[in-house]
Amino acid sequence: MAHVFVINEPFVDDFCRTQRWAARTRGRVLRAPDWLAYVTAVLEQRRHDVRLFDFPARNWGKQELKELLEREKPAWVVYDATTPSIYSDIECAQIAKDACGAKVIMVGPHCSSQPEEVLRDAKGAVDVVCLGEYDYTVGDVIEAGGPSLQIPGIAYLDHQLSPAGIFRSTGQRPSIEDLDAVPFPAWHHLDLMDYFDGTKLYPYIDKISGRGCPFQCTFCVWPQVMHGHRVRLRSPGNVVDEIERDIGLCPPVVKGGEFFFEDDTFTLNQEHAISICEEVMRRKLKIRFSVNARVDCGSPALFKALKAAGCRELLVGFESGDDEVLRRMKKAANVTMAREFMHHVHDAGLDVHGCFVLGSPGETEHTMQKTIDFALGLGLNTLQFSCAAPYPGTRYFKEVEKGGLLRSKNWEDWLGKDGEQGGVVDYPGLDAETVEKYVDQGLRRFYFRPQQVARFLLNTETKADLYRKLRGMWNFGTYLVHEKWSSVAGASGTRG
Repeated sequence: MAHVFVINEPFVDDFCRTQRWAARTRGRVLRAPDWLAYVTAVLEQRRHDVRLFDFPARNWGKQELKELLEREKPAWVVYDATTPSIYSDIECAQIAKDACGAKVIMVGPHCSSQPEEVLRDAKGAVDVVCLGEYDYTVGDVIEAGGPSLQIPGIAYLDHQLSPAGIFRSTGQRPSIEDLDAVPFPAWHHLDLMDYFDGTKLYPYIDKISGRGCPFQCTFCVWPQVMHGHRVRLRSPGNVVDEIERDIGLCPPVVKGGEFFFEDDTFTLNQEHAISICEEVMRRKLKIRFSVNARVDCGSPALFKALKAAGCRELLVGFESGDDEVLRRMKKAANVTMAREFMHHVHDAGLDVHGCFVLGSPGETEHTMQKTIDFALGLGLNTLQFSCAAPYPGTRYFKEVEKGGLLRSKNWEDWLGKDGEQGGVVDYPGLDAETVEKYVDQGLRRFYFRPQQVARFLLNTETKADLYRKLRGMWNFGTYLVHEKWSSVAGASGTRG
């Protein structure tokens, strides 16, 4: 039995490592470290002495990390790594080495796509990288006492024949086939009331009923780097068993909160989605939930079943209001589909949160303005605009790297001011600052409309709902105030 710490390590304040683009979001979203909670549960199942710590949720920094490791002296430390935080993540690995001599395992999308670079930059602070889906791989490494060519899904530096280390990789581990056999996330290590998203009811708990996505969107990191394109599903009974377990762990989730299905597209397999809804109703669970969806995956029958089971909202990646931009990102959808989708969803009485990305290949100021106008005309309840992010390991990254369009491959430059999302691609005639300007413009135009403010506040059901709305408005307002004053300060400095 090994003494293991699984850690969502510190970086900038409010850094959300577990979302698809790790950053300090404009709404200050904080998601629970779901994938780390899964590996923690697997290690518990294997009888290891394991603890899960979420430093951003506790507002702990690197000093607290050092003190914890010096005091508890785990034999192994598992860290999650993202592109914008990677240098800080490596620093945290060195803290573990200095504090207690622990062996360090690094997981996550950045080290999965850039394993040799991460290992060499770490200069011995990282012992092994687990590639892609790592639920079982971490335990295999620990139980073997370290990396080995007999363990699938890892990369490491072999120092036996060379002081600098020879890079070894056993390639991606085959996908987990039986997801029902994976234990439920180890939420009992965390306080689920710590996590917040202004677009979701409070508190909310992530659910993952399936992994993998068959679509070929060029920008999406999860299927291309972590979970693959082949879809694997949990049984509806297993999913609802987990929901019942979580109600016991966090009773407020049924008093005013919700569950959120983080599957790439919950509505992809309509039969499976309806079966989950039927199982929820069969057990007479009075819950609310939201799901990820696509405009080309759904039907009136599915939307009706979702509503009947307690679904509140669909989170939909519309991405753009320009068909040519959608075609270039291989979205496999168009604006006509989006409008038809919204018609059917509104008929079912479901809310929609729209996700849009600005600054993709083929984008111009005209197409970005077109997307903002399109978004404002869809009848969305909430939305988000983001700058396009070419994550390493994606086709989008390869495209802009080949075209010499990346502003920097110094990963520290991949976040804007104060760790917020920012543009990192400069196209001819369209630089990153212009894209960021349109992102902020879209957010202001949507959220500062009088009818939007009135609807947001008047459709309040509980004290918890009022809390999340006021907190969300405060978070977004602090971003806008800071953004405004930063712009003023920058202009003053230029005039200096």
